[in-house]
Amino acid sequence: MVDLTVVILTKNEESNLRKCIESFKGIVKRFVIVDSFSTDGTKQLCEILDEELKSIGSRLDFYENKWIDYATQFNWGLTQTGINTAWTMRMDADEELMEGLVEEINSKLNQLAPPVNGVIVRRRLIFMGRWIKHGGRYPEFLLRIFRTDKAMCEQKIMDEHMILKEGTTIKFKHDLIDNNTKDLEWWTAKHNWYSNREVLDHQNLMESQIENSLETGGESTEQAKMKRSIKNGGYYKLPKFWRAHIYFIYRYYIRLGFLDGPEGKIFHFLQAYWYRFLVDAKMYQCEEKGVRMEQQGDLKA
Repeated sequence: MVDLTVVILTKNEESNLRKCIESFKGIVKRFVIVDSFSTDGTKQLCEILDEELKSIGSRLDFYENKWIDYATQFNWGLTQTGINTAWTMRMDADEELMEGLVEEINSKLNQLAPPVNGVIVRRRLIFMGRWIKHGGRYPEFLLRIFRTDKAMCEQKIMDEHMILKEGTTIKFKHDLIDNNTKDLEWWTAKHNWYSNREVLDHQNLMESQIENSLETGGESTEQAKMKRSIKNGGYYKLPKFWRAHIYFIYRYYIRLGFLDGPEGKIFHFLQAYWYRFLVDAKMYQCEEKGVRMEQQGDLKA
């Protein structure tokens, strides 16, 4: 068994959590669930999963904590749940490991020695049952596994990444999958919520003119640094509304998003055009009225 604790944040994840936990194939010592007071059967499911895991020498510990934002919640999970394994991993409830990544973690992680303190993995997105392979969406490289106490989630409202405090990283070869089983109504509600967070995050950036830990010494992924630099230094310099149109053309036609079929057409339009246009519309509204976006609570959908 790998000396690893997996930290997962939940809010109404009864439909996703079991497949996430089971995808680890029993190789993990401990799962930590930090729940923001779910109203579905998430807590009851965790009790069942804990009993099942104990039978194979693992365990699942369930905590509840009031939601402020993702970074605060995740960092609370890192510091307040007694993690004492050598390694820690960040997972979302709608993600799961492919078998190749399970084998890679099982065979390699315990063998890594300092200064290697972080592991970057590849993530593939499944949308409406289809792998979104084009449009610049794959592969997405993420720092997800790190030596315990050597990383924290950067304190951002939106697009927060894990930041390694010291040491170096290596890449594993195999993928984890983002495969949410909830419907399109939930997806659009979530992205409406995201759009409020993104407007507030941009307002904070414009007021401070200071970018954070991706550029100030913390180790994450080069892909994350590049994307943020392009977004803040390029995309947001373009005219509102037009930039959503340009971005969709880039994703769907230039980066071949049309090859992802009907599901890809829906995804790229909603994520690259509708969502980005909605962010611009809310930015415009805030500027016209001279207001700040309110701090967001947890997702109610």
